[in-house]
This record gives sequence, C-alpha cells and structure tokens, in this order.
Amino acid sequence: MFHRPAFLIVLALAVGCDDDAAEVDAAVFADGSAADAALDVGGDPDGGPGEDAAPVDLGGGVDQGADLDRGADAMADAMPDAMLGDMGGVMVDATPDAVPDLGPPPPACQRIANGYGPAGEVDIDVEVVARGLDIPWSIGFLPGGDLIVTERTGAILRITPGGETRTLGRAPIIDSGEGGLLGLALHPDYAANRAFYLYYTTRSGGRAVNVVERWVVSEDGESAEADGLVVDGIPAVQYHNGGRLRFGPDGMLYVGTGDAGQPNRSQDTDSPAGKILRVTAEGEVPADNPFAGSATWVYGIRNTQGFDWREDGVMVVTDHGPSGIGNEGGRRGHDEISLAAPGDNLGWPDIYACEEEDGMVTPAMTWANSMPPGGAAIYTGDEIAEWRGDTLIGVLGFGDDIGHLHRIRFAANGGVAISETYLLGEYGRLREVVMGPDGGLYVTTSGCDGRGSCGDGDVILRIGRR
Repeated sequence: MFHRPAFLIVLALAVGCDDDAAEVDAAVFADGSAADAALDVGGDPDGGPGEDAAPVDLGGGVDQGADLDRGADAMADAMPDAMLGDMGGVMVDATPDAVPDLGPPPPACQRIANGYGPAGEVDIDVEVVARGLDIPWSIGFLPGGDLIVTERTGAILRITPGGETRTLGRAPIIDSGEGGLLGLALHPDYAANRAFYLYYTTRSGGRAVNVVERWVVSEDGESAEADGLVVDGIPAVQYHNGGRLRFGPDGMLYVGTGDAGQPNRSQDTDSPAGKILRVTAEGEVPADNPFAGSATWVYGIRNTQGFDWREDGVMVVTDHGPSGIGNEGGRRGHDEISLAAPGDNLGWPDIYACEEEDGMVTPAMTWANSMPPGGAAIYTGDEIAEWRGDTLIGVLGFGDDIGHLHRIRFAANGGVAISETYLLGEYGRLREVVMGPDGGLYVTTSGCDGRGSCGDGDVILRIGRR
C-alpha cells in the first residue's frame, strides 16, 4: 500500500448510481455538443442516477465479480466490526515477540460490509435556525452573525440568526440534476472587500460548464453582484459536478470538482475534472502546486462535495464513487476514507474499495453500502468536547431513512478509530456541514431535491450540546 506523509487526510465516499440512464448521460456529454440539452430537463429525476440512486443489497459481501476479498480484506470481512478498531481491520499475531517492534503499523483498509456504523452516544442538541428553504447547498458566515446561503436553484440568501431570510441575488445557472448553484466561500478578508466566491453550472461558449466566480456584497448589505470569473471550463454534466469551495489555512482557494461522467479525466492532471484544485483568490496557479502550471492539488477523485482542514493542517475530503454504470466497470458502493498528500492519486477510476496499486492511495476505511456524502467539517468547537478534532460528514441517503450525520475519528497511525452515526433518519437527507464562528456545527437538509420529503421546505440545523 502506497502512502505519503500524513499531511492531508482525504475522505473519498463512494455512492451508488442508477445504471443505464447515467451511462447515456455520460455519452451525451462526451463531446460537449449536447450538454445544454441534457441539462435543461428541469430538476432532478426521482431516483435518477448520480449521487442518490437506491442502494444495492450486497448481502454482507462485495459486488459480484469484484475480486476484493483477498488476503487481509477477506479476514477483516469475517471479523465483527467491533474487533477491527485500532487493529486497522487486519488480523494480528498476538504471540509476544512475533515480529520486531517497529512502532505503529501503517493503517490498513477496513472494509465495512454492512451498514454505516453504530449509533453515537454523545448527547447533542439540535436547533432549527432557518426554515422553508429550497435545497440549501452551502453556508458562509458574515461579520455580525448573519448567514449567507446558496440554494441550488440559484438564489443567494442572507439569513439572520433569527431566521429572517432575504435574497441578495441570483446566479445565472443551468438548474438540472446535480448542477446549479453549489459551493460558496467568503474571501479571507471579507470584512474589508465584501467578496465571496460561488461555484455554479452555467453556459459558456455554447457549452454547459461549471465555473467559480467572485461576487461582491453592496455597501448596504442588501444585494450582491458578480465581479469576474476566477476559474472557468470545469466540465459539467447532469451528474458528478462536485462543487465545494473552501479557502485553506494558507489563504488559497480550494475547489472540489467531479469527473463529469468521464472517469479517465480524474487521472489527467491537466484536466480540472475529478480533482481538488488549488488556486489564488484571483484564480492563478500557485508556484508551489505539485504539478507545474496545473491547479491540481489531489487527483483521482470521482465527485467531491466537501472538505476541511484539521487544526494540525490535515485535510479531509468527501467524494462519491462507482455507480454500477458501464464506463465505471459495473462497480458499486464502497464509500471510503483515505490518507493523501499534495499531488497524491486517490486512484479513481483504476482502484476503489480496498484495492491496491503502486502509486495510488488505498483508503483507511470503505463502506460496501453507499451512503452518499455531502459536506464535511472538522469539529473545532468546545460545546461537544468529545468531538474535538473529529470529522463530521453530512450523509444524504436515499429518501429519508438513511440520511444522517457521520462521525469519524482517526487513530495516531492514520487508521479509523471511531465511526458512528447521529440523527439517523431524523431529519432526512443532510448535505452541507460547516463550523460556525459561534462554535456550533451547522448542517443543511436536502429534502427538496426530489429524492427526499420536502414538506414545508429544507432547513438549516445547528448542532450543539444538550
């Protein structure tokens, strides 16, 4: 298994898609000529391919035809999940002095054959901050306490702590499938320049593309306008658009993208698809990026929707994986969590689950049953001391029963020490997860995207201590 120094931790979460429909979409977009037509279908199809198709009953094993239960994986699958823990999912020789003491072993891939993990036991409180929203995708926090929120249907909202909502502007999006208005990130010097960045699906040069654009809020705080493209030409399709934006601790802008239905793009470091990109606030490629002249920071990704940094500089990324369609080799499921460093190759589409390949990163944990993931955040607050430094992931699920908040803790050697669920089925599909300046964890629901229960609209939740 190939590892770089544990500077970054990358969380790659694979999702099950539908079958033939997604394959057709990928073919339509292969040359870009029919991109607009395929995107202009007016909303997500219920149960359609992409991030949220129905899970596959794997019966406690792996997908038929996938040779994954080899060696340590086969032994790990036969063990109860509770026995895996810090052993990294591998059988160990308990005989004293069986091997020299070489320190902690490198983390091994733990494969969870059924379910998502035990229910968490930490006592938490859930407060509804805002109601009546339409697929809230990303949250930022303005000076003074207001939230700025993107809705996938195109609206940029300003929401007070009391839940009062008004619209600052609308992005010129193509609203279809997993495209639309997605990520948002405030400039590190927002208090001085009132600038923020949007990731959205639109038309450019007669084609559908994803772009990153800088916007500026008016002096009175009542409106916002576009102020120039930062990144253009990110491939767009009805599915696998990525979309998460974050400014890193280094002041650089990080952009999560999808493979846009063409898996091999993920291995091309000159393509912006299937990557975590790193650019300056003006969209320039930093000189210290791992590939000269390329915005690629980490590659071999299928469809990322979230990432964050721990206090020690380690990075966490969520990603969607194989969907069972033809150009993905018929593979399904196996959400995963991986260790990576700048320039690392997470392996998509060449490896997935617990497979290994020289020069590619094998995950620390993989789930056979698809989750699929939304955003991710490192818990940095003090309210829930037990979560400090852990990774919290929004899980979308299929319908309303699987969606949950997932907690991951890593052991000192980089393996997974804790994997557990909160709010399972209580609030339906959960997407954005982000820490607020008040120390609370903020989470959005995504029931109005056609794959859950919308009711009176989506909500924003604040997770704190009961």
